[in-house]
Amino acid sequence: MIVASLLLATSLATHTTAVLEHYRKHEAQRLVPMLSEVVRFPTYQNNDEAHAQQKEWLLKTAHDLGFSARNTGKIVEIDLPASVEPAPILGLVVHGDVQPVDVEAWTIPPFEGRVVDGYMLGRGAADDKGPLVQALLAMKALKESRVRRTHHIRLLVGSEEESDAKEIPEYLKEHQPPDYSLVLDSEFPVVVGEKAWDALAVATTLDSRPGVEKPYRVDLLDAGLSTSIVPDHAEARLFWTGEHANWQPLMDALTKVALPEGTRLVLGPQGAILRVVTYGHSAHAGVNIEGGRNALVALARVLEGQLPTGGADDLLAFARLAGQDLHGTGLGITDSDPIWGRYSVNVATIKRDANDAKTFVFVTNLRRIPPRTAPQARAYLEAFVADFNKRTGASLTINAAKTYFEDEPLGFDPHEPLVQRLMKAYARATGVASPKPAISGGGTYAKRLPNSIAFGMWFPGKPYPGHDVDEKISVDDLQRGARVLIDALVDIATQPRIAHPFMSTK
Repeated sequence: MIVASLLLATSLATHTTAVLEHYRKHEAQRLVPMLSEVVRFPTYQNNDEAHAQQKEWLLKTAHDLGFSARNTGKIVEIDLPASVEPAPILGLVVHGDVQPVDVEAWTIPPFEGRVVDGYMLGRGAADDKGPLVQALLAMKALKESRVRRTHHIRLLVGSEEESDAKEIPEYLKEHQPPDYSLVLDSEFPVVVGEKAWDALAVATTLDSRPGVEKPYRVDLLDAGLSTSIVPDHAEARLFWTGEHANWQPLMDALTKVALPEGTRLVLGPQGAILRVVTYGHSAHAGVNIEGGRNALVALARVLEGQLPTGGADDLLAFARLAGQDLHGTGLGITDSDPIWGRYSVNVATIKRDANDAKTFVFVTNLRRIPPRTAPQARAYLEAFVADFNKRTGASLTINAAKTYFEDEPLGFDPHEPLVQRLMKAYARATGVASPKPAISGGGTYAKRLPNSIAFGMWFPGKPYPGHDVDEKISVDDLQRGARVLIDALVDIATQPRIAHPFMSTK
């Protein structure tokens, strides 16, 4: 038994070295040019032309690399066959869509795919087009090294991960899932817990009601770019209702308010209009909320006590509660777990309702931990809103279109066979002794694709730049991540099928 284990380890090391050597000599230099190409497709939601162009690029690139590829609709399949048949299918799963951008907030064009000071910059460079290119080139290196493959490798490239939870269930209606899959859309060494993704949306008009009166009204509230992004800008537009607008006393009062760290206030008086604008710093609301500086929370604090009683003041008062900290304490959420940590709560957006110009909708994104379920969380927060209305005289309603409580946390036992294999691959490739598995506030395809788990491609100990302005990833980390993936692919795809990758059902 000991001799067999030593021979297996020696064989694995030899194969890994062969694949890595081919990657170093022939594929590594392709990584940056290929990533630059795919970043140039602005594949945010509803940009159908860019999505179509990127799928054409995927099919051509796969063909040029010697793979077969199919466009199944929302998901592109790219295959590297096993050396023998029949063979189990190992899935690699990424997404080709990206979060929206505020072009004016970026220091370079977000879809140019430029390298600056050793970093690839561009929307999607880290989330998730970098992993897409890493997967393609790791597969190419494995193919060309001629190491015997016991698994068929299938790369699945989704197109709605950032905006919709339905594409994987739709795909599974017509296609069989891989036997087990690695979702390359999170962090190393392996993610054994993904928090649930919830959204609470409350709505009201900005109309005033009896109470505190001011010589101005609120005509507009606007904040944020996306539910999953910490908002880096927020604005309230005030309109003087009498004659001879005099904004100076209010401006003096606003400039004396202590702002949250990392935010700033800009006031723009223009006759009868005063624009009150706050700026912060965007960040991924699930993975790096601590790195964000929330402009909407700043606006809510700046305007506390300065607005007439009414809907605008109600929305900002609720934002102050939700944004008391990053964990939902102001909403009465104090849940804590030694493994999962606490909730991550992003005071995300205020936008005019697309179906009713008089109504404004405020969305809070919550990354929920066990044991509270989605129905329990919804019931609790709807009761909280009702109590808020009763206490304040507000009339906030739940906006059904933007409210979402249909997700649950995903958890794995760290001792699961596939988890242990991935941990060992990471340790071998990086030299990190005894790496610890991760818990993530970011949700991935692993929640919807059977027998799948998130594996990389972001290295721990660094703030995650996905969803941020000037999104970037170092070229060194791109190459390092590709080497980790190659180690894992050789370990899994050249050895016998893992009979029970997850002993427990997820």
